[in-house]
Amino acid sequence: MNTGMGCDGVRVPLPDGPLRLACVVLDLNGTLGLDGALLPGVGRRVRALRRRMEVILVSGDTFGTARGAAEALGVPIRPLRAEEQGAQKLRIVSDLGAASLAVVGNGRNDAAALAAAAVGICVVGPEGAAREALAAADVVVRSSQAALDLLLNPMRLAATLRD
Repeated sequence: MNTGMGCDGVRVPLPDGPLRLACVVLDLNGTLGLDGALLPGVGRRVRALRRRMEVILVSGDTFGTARGAAEALGVPIRPLRAEEQGAQKLRIVSDLGAASLAVVGNGRNDAAALAAAAVGICVVGPEGAAREALAAADVVVRSSQAALDLLLNPMRLAATLRD
């Protein structure tokens, strides 16, 4: 399974120097998926992103479809226990190296990981977004597809992040 490991990562040109994102942690339910199914266009974008950076899926697996989604996307999954999911996500981000990592999420349990990551992208999708996630993110977008497109087109991300 190619998860992007060994790739150069995504380079975001910023005035203070380039930001290199080696990995992205993606929340499944409410972010990449709705009611247990991947949203249209997500698979194609994740497969393209895997060629550039490591991609990891995290999920509490509310609908019992997380393993199938991970297999369809060709990425590893980090399953979460039902309790304290926010702390689990933060630990994953810390273990992977927050300084070279992006996080994409929408929930209250994503807020700490969004804040800790080099780039936190909050998705206001079909399920909405928790105010804690909105406040913690560096960038807020209207869809998971838009979030993935920012990583695939780093000049767009640079335009949003620069002073």
